[in-house]
Amino acid sequence: MNIPNKSENFTSRSARYGVERKRKRRIRGVLLSVVALVVVAALGAGFYVFNLQHKFNSKSNSVAINYTEEQQNLRPVKAPDDGSMNILMLGVDHADENETESAALDGAVSQRSDSMMLVHIPEDRKQIYVMSLVRDMWVEVPGYGQHKLNAAVELGGVPLLMQTVEGLFDTKVDHVAMIDFAGFRELSTALGGVKVTNEIPFTANDTDYFYPKGEITLEGDRALRYVRERKSFSDGDYQRVKNQRAFLMAAVNQLLSNDTLTNPTKLYNIIDKVSPYLTFDSEFDAATMVGLGMELKNVDTENLKMFTMPTAGSSTSPDGQSIELASELAVAQISEALQTDTMAKYLEENPPQ
Repeated sequence: MNIPNKSENFTSRSARYGVERKRKRRIRGVLLSVVALVVVAALGAGFYVFNLQHKFNSKSNSVAINYTEEQQNLRPVKAPDDGSMNILMLGVDHADENETESAALDGAVSQRSDSMMLVHIPEDRKQIYVMSLVRDMWVEVPGYGQHKLNAAVELGGVPLLMQTVEGLFDTKVDHVAMIDFAGFRELSTALGGVKVTNEIPFTANDTDYFYPKGEITLEGDRALRYVRERKSFSDGDYQRVKNQRAFLMAAVNQLLSNDTLTNPTKLYNIIDKVSPYLTFDSEFDAATMVGLGMELKNVDTENLKMFTMPTAGSSTSPDGQSIELASELAVAQISEALQTDTMAKYLEENPPQ
């Protein structure tokens, strides 16, 4: 089952990251996340733009986020002169592949978010910051008390997740973008395989898929399982996030290579195969992404900063769940950095481990 169609609302379904360009060269189209990162470079590929935008808009999913009046009143308000942008990026998976589409449309929980990133783009558009959020982090979910961050999706869909992230950092989230994890499979196939440097050898749980240490080529189901696997690692989600980054950066480099950007057939095939697995808020369409890509055209690899939000260690919740404790210090520091557009200062004073 795919991500819901254009007519659906995020409240009826529960729901990563990164941007890069070719090494040492100006970016020709910025990839803004698991989603924009798959598409924006292709959409900005010179004279192909119109046809690619049309294909993207016709096949991807666009939905309105309807907040309740109470939720809307509680959302943080940006200062009129704040030109920064925050984008919540989600990699979503299906809890039950056998669930019917009609059940999903009736509001049944059919997805969970396995990957969450908050992308912060400063007002000057000279840097991009991608902060991974640990899904098991114990936080306050508005109206429901303390829960894992990921539970917000099940309790109230994407609006509640956005409200939870906004409440955590007292900062407005401007846009949301999602990719069904099956989209990783289609992307890897459309690229003819993705070459990744794997740092930890492992066999995916309950499969015979072995991933040796070193350079490996991922395609199809093996690529999908690579970005989803966490049970094979002692640190679970942390290593999964690293593997997802490795895959995405490798895919970005291949997507932004001359062999891809100058090949209209290949670009068209990528957009055609991947777009159905992408969902954006209704204000984040292809034209908006291309415009943002133009603003970010001078961003290079040295200006891309990726890190995982620090936590205060593992613990057990009152009801027996294994959780990650939120670091009150990190939350306070990151909140200030987002609100004052000083993320560079925060990372200088708190370099990622």
